[in-house]
Amino acid sequence: MSATDDDEIEASSAPLIEHLAELRTRLIRSVLGFIVGMVICFTVATPIFNFLTAPLCQVLAARGQDCDLIFISPQEGFFVAVKVSLLGGFMLSFPVIAHQMWRFVAPGLYRSEKGAFLPFLVASPFMFLAGAAFAFYVVTPLAYDFFLGFQQFGAEGEAVPTEDVAQGLSVVFQGSAQEYLNLTIKFIVAFGLCFQLPVLLTLMGKAGLVSSSGLRSVRKYAMVGILVLAALVTPPDVITQVILFVVVYGLYEVSIQLVKRVERKRVEQLREEGVLGEDEDLDDLYGMGDDDEEDPEREDRS
Repeated sequence: MSATDDDEIEASSAPLIEHLAELRTRLIRSVLGFIVGMVICFTVATPIFNFLTAPLCQVLAARGQDCDLIFISPQEGFFVAVKVSLLGGFMLSFPVIAHQMWRFVAPGLYRSEKGAFLPFLVASPFMFLAGAAFAFYVVTPLAYDFFLGFQQFGAEGEAVPTEDVAQGLSVVFQGSAQEYLNLTIKFIVAFGLCFQLPVLLTLMGKAGLVSSSGLRSVRKYAMVGILVLAALVTPPDVITQVILFVVVYGLYEVSIQLVKRVERKRVEQLREEGVLGEDEDLDDLYGMGDDDEEDPEREDRS
């Protein structure tokens, strides 16, 4: 191998090393932000956990029962505090993580790509919070009301005894704090991710990976997939599953309209640039290829 070839290899490897060093810096800052958020939440883990028990306490109060959770092992209290800290630390540090991710990818984007990507980066945490709030204030109380409906009260209990408990047998709720937290976090995370559907599909539409007509054509398959999702992430009661299906399918229909709006703006822009004629649409463009690659101007790296 000649000296010229060695010089070319060295020159080509330098940008890769720079990118890896930049990625390492961004990851370290993101991890530090997460650790700081986790420590902050660990110091107030008890108030956060008490707040998370509100749906259960409301259901129990409606049934005339005390809201008491128990630790079934000596270390369970510690692990509950850790899980609360993990969830709260991630939510607190998400702006830092998103900022570091943006600072890493932004220098390599076109100006138009930056303008397209940034709104979705901002909308993502708001949609996650909307899904988490919907799960916490609507779905979780319904789920616990369903689960607690299987309690059995003795002859002197609050409920009228059934034939199976005629001898005064009582089977009442004495919940594990860790199990309750696991189920509540499952609801919050699942619905938070489901509410990312419009953000994800609209971003894919912006990139040309999906189209509104394509999303409409697979609508029946989407309905089946949403029904399966509802069966997996919700308790086995019809009301909660129907609520999740209606909400997620509604978000799917909203996504179709958002993608259609993106396509309309793209067609108008391409017609102004002369790429498409007045009677042409994106189907004609897909047959011609992507002309965006002809734009040679990229912003300088910051």
